[in-house]
Amino acid sequence: MFARTERLLLRPSWPEDAGELHQAIADEGIVRNLASAPWPYTAADAAQFAMQEHDRLYPAFLLMLRTHGAPHLIGSCGIGNYDGSAELGYWIARPYWGLGFATEAARAVVNIAKAIGHKKLIASHFTDNPASGNVLRKLGFQNTGETALRHSNGRREAMTSALYEKALDEADAEPRARLSSPVFSMREQMERLQAA
Repeated sequence: MFARTERLLLRPSWPEDAGELHQAIADEGIVRNLASAPWPYTAADAAQFAMQEHDRLYPAFLLMLRTHGAPHLIGSCGIGNYDGSAELGYWIARPYWGLGFATEAARAVVNIAKAIGHKKLIASHFTDNPASGNVLRKLGFQNTGETALRHSNGRREAMTSALYEKALDEADAEPRARLSSPVFSMREQMERLQAA
């Protein structure tokens, strides 16, 4: 599955993405705000992520900034399975912080979650990362008022996280991202979307 937003193309990872992925995420300032990414983030970790099997119910997308030339990888956004719940997660490479890309990408992934049948999404952020909470609130996630300890490999310790949730069966005024089924091979579909 692919999605296109105003500035981004969301697509699954491919093995040849490993080098660019490693370059984008191998930054302690990024990994310290993620619950499950390894630290230090090695080229082997990037290769493992890029070659992972794609799960239809829990998709992970690379965020490709659409340009007049080749797109640039600027982050990732997806849905993970966290203790049986569908959890929204995302990260953005440091040069692209504060430009609205996390909100733009996550909005598309929320719409994908609805399209594939999820009824609710959960999310969390470390309490010392309020920017992530701002993204979640812009997307209509509600703070549950609860916190939990989650381990961060980048911090090498468990930290307090604020917990959020969003029901997906309610009417939503957010515009849906354009979704494309892979009628062609993934590579052909990617080329068709970039040309559009």
